[in-house]
Amino acid sequence: MAEFTLDLNDDQKQIRDWLHGFAKDVMRPAAAEWDEREETPWPIIQEAAKVGIYSLDFYAQQFFDPTGLGIPMAMEELFWGDAGIALSIVGTGLAAVGVLANGTEEQIGTWIPQMYGDADDVKVAAFCSSEPDAGSDVASLRTRAVYDEAKDEWVLNGTKTWATNGGIANVHVVVAVVDPELGSKGHASFIVPPNTPGLSQGQKFKKHGIRASHTAEVVLEDVRVPGSCLLGGKEKLDERLARAREKARKDGERVKNAAMATFEASRPAVGAMAVGTARAAYEVALDYARTRVQFGRPIIDNQGVAFQLADMRTRIDAARLLVWRASWMATTGKPFTSAEGSMSKLYASEVAKQVTAQAIQILGGNGFTREYPVERMHRDAAIYTIFEGTSEIQRLVIARTLSGMPIR
Repeated sequence: MAEFTLDLNDDQKQIRDWLHGFAKDVMRPAAAEWDEREETPWPIIQEAAKVGIYSLDFYAQQFFDPTGLGIPMAMEELFWGDAGIALSIVGTGLAAVGVLANGTEEQIGTWIPQMYGDADDVKVAAFCSSEPDAGSDVASLRTRAVYDEAKDEWVLNGTKTWATNGGIANVHVVVAVVDPELGSKGHASFIVPPNTPGLSQGQKFKKHGIRASHTAEVVLEDVRVPGSCLLGGKEKLDERLARAREKARKDGERVKNAAMATFEASRPAVGAMAVGTARAAYEVALDYARTRVQFGRPIIDNQGVAFQLADMRTRIDAARLLVWRASWMATTGKPFTSAEGSMSKLYASEVAKQVTAQAIQILGGNGFTREYPVERMHRDAAIYTIFEGTSEIQRLVIARTLSGMPIR
């Protein structure tokens, strides 16, 4: 088991510097353009594919880093570059992880390459879980999957929302209800192959921030997929449902708690994204404060500005420490006895909003314009307190974990 450390090893430093260079030289110069266009930045994704960043191999290497710091380090650097473009680059990973976590070796080998394509013909994938009436409340999903035994096909019906790459993806991974009586334990995940009849893009959302990332509804109308597209296979699903029914009879609410624990382990990565955006805004504000002269001296000489920068840097470092601790705990199998995953996501998300707002204040009127990037960073930061569980949900999880109350 890797010991917790704040020192990156030489390999990690090399990867960090490589990612930082890509973020600085490729992502940042294009950030304002793609934010204005509100379109998927295909040329940037292609560049990321050419150098090896947009690939399953890269994310697998970071995921299996024994220190747990590979993923948060990568997320921080990419989102330091630009949150919207970064989400377009990493969004496919959500679907890929869904297949890796639940699929058979054959499914992994068949579908994940189709999610990424190659450097000459990049593809994206979409993970479709949230619904109009089921965001934080995952037990309330309504999209149904019914098995047609005669044809060995699953029939999917429902509407998904807030799907990154939804409708434009080559491959969609859809979470659907197969047994409504079991709540979140009655869910299963399905591959919807390219060009499957019945799947269509619904509303494309015009967003406040992360506008270079495509977000849309996905409508499923009698979508038929082969039995082989059920991740993990029918036999494994039947066994899992049987165990869940028995456990539900014995354990009651603890069935739901197990599902919540799964989400808890993924939240530090979102915290790392928030740290990257906060750090980017802080650096712009620091540079501005050093060079902006008012009343004959740089504004950083004014205590009101200097103290703001001190608070910004302190909060960013504290957020990173919480993220790294939670990431290390998740990788080394240490239980989140105090909801440390939710703590890291909650604090880092709130810090990103605070720091980007302070950056605008330090830049004054300039910060309120699109001539400076902190305006965009502030808009982007708003998403972190919303997706992967709102800040309110994080506080609920933390409070109930500390009190011993069931997490519903």
